[in-house]
Amino acid sequence: MTASAVPHARTAPGPAWRDDPYSRALRAGRGPLFLRRADGWLLPLEVERWCADADAADRSVLARCRGAVLDIGCGPGRLVAALAGRGHQALGIDVSPAAVTSTVRRGGIALCRSVFERLPGEGRWNTALLIDGNIGIGGDPAALLRRTADLLAPGGRLIAEAAPLDVDERCEVRLDDGHGALGTAFSWARVGPEALARHAGTAGWRIGHTWSAVGRHFAELAPAPGPQSRRGA
Repeated sequence: MTASAVPHARTAPGPAWRDDPYSRALRAGRGPLFLRRADGWLLPLEVERWCADADAADRSVLARCRGAVLDIGCGPGRLVAALAGRGHQALGIDVSPAAVTSTVRRGGIALCRSVFERLPGEGRWNTALLIDGNIGIGGDPAALLRRTADLLAPGGRLIAEAAPLDVDERCEVRLDDGHGALGTAFSWARVGPEALARHAGTAGWRIGHTWSAVGRHFAELAPAPGPQSRRGA
């Protein structure tokens, strides 16, 4: 499987991801940037960390990656670039053209595509990543986990990052640059470690190894045995 040999992907990001506060923050390499709920609650986003090189917490994730790696919601590409530097075949996907451009500039391979669209190498990836809160993509963690199961090879593993709090929330949010500019509303979820385990069970996965690094929390998911599993033995 060679990601670079796959024909150019159909790009389907809406206008919200072309010139929104997220794209402008990635191009600048810094925030402020927030997720804003309808009630005004704000979640700060770590743009500077995303645009920097992989840190110690990221390296703890990279060390557990095996074989060909798919980074779902790759952002500006620090993990894809680091994986390539370690000799992995790695592909990043993101709905933001700015994120894909940044990943390619860093020497990684990336496609402008949603995880719910057709992807190269379906059923053949050895490791998938949902890092930096990307377990929230689409606002339905169980549906996202089931979709991810379809992408992995038998025996494949998913590494997901959970929120540091015991939270299980689905909501509509907008990107907010802190200066009055708002992006288009989209569905999102926040999932803590316990909620991640519940959603994984619903989607036919089990939590294996868990760990924390630099205040961040990670879990490695494996196919659950029995008829609920979506992957073969």
